[in-house]
Amino acid sequence: MKLYTKRGDLGQTDLFGGERVFKDDARVAAYGEVDELNAVLGWTLCAAAPNAPDWAPRVQHIQDRLFVLGAELATPNRRESAPSVTEADIAELEGWIDQASDAVPPLRNFVLPGGNELAARLHLARTVCRRAERAVVTLARQAAPGQSVAPSAIVFLNRLSDLLFAWARLANHAAGTPEIVWHPRS
Repeated sequence: MKLYTKRGDLGQTDLFGGERVFKDDARVAAYGEVDELNAVLGWTLCAAAPNAPDWAPRVQHIQDRLFVLGAELATPNRRESAPSVTEADIAELEGWIDQASDAVPPLRNFVLPGGNELAARLHLARTVCRRAERAVVTLARQAAPGQSVAPSAIVFLNRLSDLLFAWARLANHAAGTPEIVWHPRS
């Protein structure tokens, strides 16, 4: 089987269920942003492996959940039995946020993205996650009746961006790298 089909050469693609839409459709944009986030998380793992090997299973679990979310977003007419991100997935992220936050000093200032390489990659992943969240919100607002977006999709991405911020702080703290505090200038 060839990798290319030529079916997208005129700017259209298939959604799950067979509907054809233009590649700039809000639904395609939303799952495309989630796909980019998944790729950035894979890239983040490259920096995490030597410095934080216990993170790999968690990041890979999140990547799995993002794949489920992408499939959910690519399916306009969802069945109740189809996999989706759940309240349990969101609770898991919240637990990891709490663990990371408890391991670092309380946040008293805004911090600039950066520090060590792992933290910088996590900050980039956080910003891509926020963009994905905005695209999913756009889709949710524009979705036709019967093609709605599950509220858990937005909540999951919102919590994930918080987790990526908490992990960036933890990565700097664990490495002894000071956070870069933002000092506003007048």
